[in-house]
Amino acid sequence: MNIMRKSILGAFALILSLNAFSQQNPVFSGNYADPEAIIYNNTYWIYPTYSAPYDEQIKFDAFSSKDLVTWTKHPNILDNKEVKWAKRAMWAPSVIENKGKYYFFFAANDVHPGELGGIGVAVADRPEGPYKDLLGKPLINDNINGAQPIDQYVFRDKDGTFYMYYGGWKHCNVVKLSDDFTKLLPFDDGSYYKEVTPKDYVEGPTMFIRNGKYYFMWSEGGWTGPEYKVAYAIADNPLGPFERIDTILEQDPEVATGAGHHSIIKVPNEDKYYIVYHRRPLGKTSAHDRVTCIEEMKFDKDGKILPVKMTFTGVKHPLK
Repeated sequence: MNIMRKSILGAFALILSLNAFSQQNPVFSGNYADPEAIIYNNTYWIYPTYSAPYDEQIKFDAFSSKDLVTWTKHPNILDNKEVKWAKRAMWAPSVIENKGKYYFFFAANDVHPGELGGIGVAVADRPEGPYKDLLGKPLINDNINGAQPIDQYVFRDKDGTFYMYYGGWKHCNVVKLSDDFTKLLPFDDGSYYKEVTPKDYVEGPTMFIRNGKYYFMWSEGGWTGPEYKVAYAIADNPLGPFERIDTILEQDPEVATGAGHHSIIKVPNEDKYYIVYHRRPLGKTSAHDRVTCIEEMKFDKDGKILPVKMTFTGVKHPLK
């Protein structure tokens, strides 16, 4: 019996070790949401929201990896001690490098009309910071076209123009940015804000280019509930129009609920893409129980995005 018991325990331990090796989602521990992913200097970076009650959301951590599997945490790269006007609800980073500087866009204060808050900008000399408040005030404070100034995504177009898509409360705007990110620039018609809201849009916009086409993506549904999901459109230019095509990521009763607010990584020199998103583990019902995960995102022969199946394995092998 002792030999049999040892054999059973040994087999069980082996199964546990194999499961531990294969499970890569979530990609790091802790409650983190709204992940912004980018490649800096041959290293993968994720800049998420710290998922907690609003009054506790007063700092940001970052995570780096050489292979999308093993991650290093860089704690407290920016907080409200540095951003004096930010009091709570510091959300949804968007990051970009330009001219040797690293820029970190964020939203703060869950701002409503007449309040101080909205979209801010910080800058650093390294991807891991420390980041310093660039303006000492929000870049965008006001509610324009019904869009709460949150969930910003900064996009560099093929011609070097910088656009920023943003907006909560079911409205999305696009603005043009100066290359030092200190101000908005006018469009050709003299306007500074253009609404580009697609059907069923709620929040969390992002953009990438593939084969000359502009893929605009966003989240639908309520972020606190199980029905949160990701949809997309394809356009010929960065201003749209963006006609909704389909949902590509949503809850799975065998894996998780509340899947959304994502970003996209393209592997350099390859037609390979990964979606980095958050989801709510099964059995968790708190709005703040959100974890960051990665899956491969594929396309059909016509360039349409195929539905993404959530997994626990995620990215199983290091990328070369």
